[in-house]
Amino acid sequence: MTECTSIQARLLSLQDRDYRTFQCRLMPTVDPSSVIGVRTPALRKMAAELAGTKEAEAFLSDLPHRYYEANNLHAFLVEKIRDVEECLAALDTFLPYVNNWATCDSMSPPVLKKYPKRLLSAIRCWMEAPHVYTVRFGIGMLMRHFLDDRFDPAYSARVATVPTDEYYLHMMVSWYFATALAKQYDATLPYFTEYRLPRHTHNRAISKAIESYRVPQGHKDFLKTLRIKR
Repeated sequence: MTECTSIQARLLSLQDRDYRTFQCRLMPTVDPSSVIGVRTPALRKMAAELAGTKEAEAFLSDLPHRYYEANNLHAFLVEKIRDVEECLAALDTFLPYVNNWATCDSMSPPVLKKYPKRLLSAIRCWMEAPHVYTVRFGIGMLMRHFLDDRFDPAYSARVATVPTDEYYLHMMVSWYFATALAKQYDATLPYFTEYRLPRHTHNRAISKAIESYRVPQGHKDFLKTLRIKR
């Protein structure tokens, strides 16, 4: 389907060519011809102006989008939805069209944290999807919302079963476990002392944890000893 004309024109008018070059280097899975080069603050401002309008409604139904920035704008409009069921339905419609880590990771609707049981049910479905970025989004939501007072060791066990041969899932699983080391160290450490994760994920998570300001130095020193050598 064609992009909503007025929204496409606005996106093109916000182009920053230097930023476009920078963005393309970060997203090797995205066709450079689909990248305009619009900075995130401008896209969020645009989403705030469009939210709740007929134009936004038409845009959200106009899938697939032509441009990377249109996908990000879509993500930011979904974040504006205040009804949890409407938001989850919008996510289920949009996620299969997400084709890169940046769009996937930028989307975190505030309404979801108000309904943890409903969100957890959705996460389980997303993590069983055949689409890489839907699974990545599900893990990201588990990391954002279920590593503090709502933590359950069963969630980490589920993440550990996600196949990590696909690079962008490997990176997200590593990120999840690095964050878990920062927030739930005692419950997470056995994944590393018992070498329960694939070598590349194990080592990447340790590297990320060592780089984190949230992990105490003593924990970092011990984690360094657990790296798997080739």
